[in-house]
Amino acid sequence: MAVFTLDGKAAGASGRKLAVSSIVSEVSVWLACGYRQASGTLTGALAPVGAVRSTMTGASSKGFASMSSHFQKYTDSTLSSHDQVARALGTDIIAGIYPPGSKIPAEAEILERFGISRTVLREVLKTLTAKGLIVSKTRVGTKVLDQSNWNMFDSDVLSWKVAHGFDAEFRRELAEIRLAIEPEAAALCADRATPEQIAALRESIEEMGESSLSRIAFAEADLRFHQRIGDASGNMMMRAISAIIETALVASFTMSSPVDEKAEHKKSVRLHRAIVDAIEAGDAAAAREAMRKTIGHGKQRISRAEKRKET
Repeated sequence: MAVFTLDGKAAGASGRKLAVSSIVSEVSVWLACGYRQASGTLTGALAPVGAVRSTMTGASSKGFASMSSHFQKYTDSTLSSHDQVARALGTDIIAGIYPPGSKIPAEAEILERFGISRTVLREVLKTLTAKGLIVSKTRVGTKVLDQSNWNMFDSDVLSWKVAHGFDAEFRRELAEIRLAIEPEAAALCADRATPEQIAALRESIEEMGESSLSRIAFAEADLRFHQRIGDASGNMMMRAISAIIETALVASFTMSSPVDEKAEHKKSVRLHRAIVDAIEAGDAAAAREAMRKTIGHGKQRISRAEKRKET
């Protein structure tokens, strides 16, 4: 099985021992930034913490150093050893390398491969347990739980799902939860948004309208817009869905971005502006419908990208 580094070159024998699962999430961000996808197969494995960085060229490292903090949960650059190990194991579980009902590797094996202490490992297992991925029982060991137990509203679990990849079903589920919540958030904004909050939304629209934006810059401006919608709704639960929105945006911009086509860019900005216009006018019904159209536009763009990929 071929394993490739981030620059698309085949890894040598030692390179194959690296934890490829721990770079999949970085590849997702690279795709969102418009970089070429590395060909080959990405598989899960355990490896020493920090191995990922050793696969990156100088140019690659600079690219990540300049990345904004909004999507940093999808990279290793700011993660502690605890977070890196939790993400590597979590990604492997979500990828099915350790299927529901199976046991994760024994403690000694994990300690050796990651080079961590028992204290760190205990905290990692507590984290994975709290997220609903595993359960530990005396004289039985640590088993992987069924997907129905996973907390899919947890930002880490979502980012690990991103690392595994986006399939059509996952993208559909993201769109459905957004359609169930965001239009109502926009409607609430029409009743509750302050002049300062509306001005902040206008600022996001201006940022999104910049003609020179990269994929990642547009995604960040888009994320700020939707987070501000959550803030202006006056409902803290609406604001809490930002992890879902962020994951949906990464999924969307990995497949296709409005900035790839001038007409699509203009349409996306126009649709977002219509949301703010309705909010400022105090028209809840119009704000709700404008949000539905905006999310629908993203779904259509992804569908077209999928069809192009198939041909």
